[in-house]
Amino acid sequence: MRSHLDDPCLMDLQDAARMWRVDGFVVLPGFIPADELSAVVNEVDQMFPSAAGFHDDTDPRAKRFIGDEFAGIDTFPFASTAISLLAVNHRILDLAESLLEDSDIRLSSAEAWAKYTGACDYDQDLHRDYLNHTLLVPSTTPGHRQLEMFVFLNDVPEELGPPHLVSRKHTADLPAVPNWYLRPGREGTGRFVDDSGSPDLYAAEVSGAGPAGTVIAFETGTFHRGTQLTAPRGVRYSMHLGFRSAGLHWGQRAGWAAQGFERAWVDFVHRATPRQLQAFGFPPPEHPYWTPETLAGMALRYPELDLTPWSTSAQHS
Repeated sequence: MRSHLDDPCLMDLQDAARMWRVDGFVVLPGFIPADELSAVVNEVDQMFPSAAGFHDDTDPRAKRFIGDEFAGIDTFPFASTAISLLAVNHRILDLAESLLEDSDIRLSSAEAWAKYTGACDYDQDLHRDYLNHTLLVPSTTPGHRQLEMFVFLNDVPEELGPPHLVSRKHTADLPAVPNWYLRPGREGTGRFVDDSGSPDLYAAEVSGAGPAGTVIAFETGTFHRGTQLTAPRGVRYSMHLGFRSAGLHWGQRAGWAAQGFERAWVDFVHRATPRQLQAFGFPPPEHPYWTPETLAGMALRYPELDLTPWSTSAQHS
């Protein structure tokens, strides 16, 4: 098993973009500094049980996570506003813009995920995510790529189930179908499933293990899989984010207006910056949408939002 943890210069966005284009992914250990994670760590319990709360069955929410690897997912907007803001942290937006080579990007999905040792089987087969992230198929053409990220909210060594990924060097010639390549000894049916065992693919896996704040950026067409949590009384908290260029209309996973009336969404908007809100589709300050009429309406819908950045541009339009 290889690891990217010791690769130099991963904190440089140009180097990260170069590795992302070559391999289809890049692992950035500790990309989000501890001081920018502290508010998130303090609010995780608003969403998920602690390790003790789950393993001692003292948290009434613990039963939710038993038997289904996806039961630990909360979707944006989150009960924790700090975790919602982390989804569009300035470092994450910088990284997304660099990798997608576009300053006008959209957050197409955001999920927070808790996993607990023994809750269920988290060991996945190698797959790509494109089937529920795009209406088409993945493209490596500049301007047409889609980006996903895993963000670790706590330390995730190998025994806490980090994702494993396979470089495009080993998968570039694989067709769009099948999409799942099962582990040796497993059987499956359907045109999206290959159950030949794929030993070469599994031998080429790279671990994404890393400390809290690690970001794993990968393309929608990159083969990857979740792995088992084996640490006694273990827990893994992470986020899964999706980004696309604003004009890439076929890359869709979530429609944010469906949550636009929820209190958690309003709390997020009140604390977000114009740049963060633009990632959800808010027009930038200089956009002709901003008029006295729309600003008056926004003041009613979001009474604690500072509309100065948008109102200033409207006055000069």
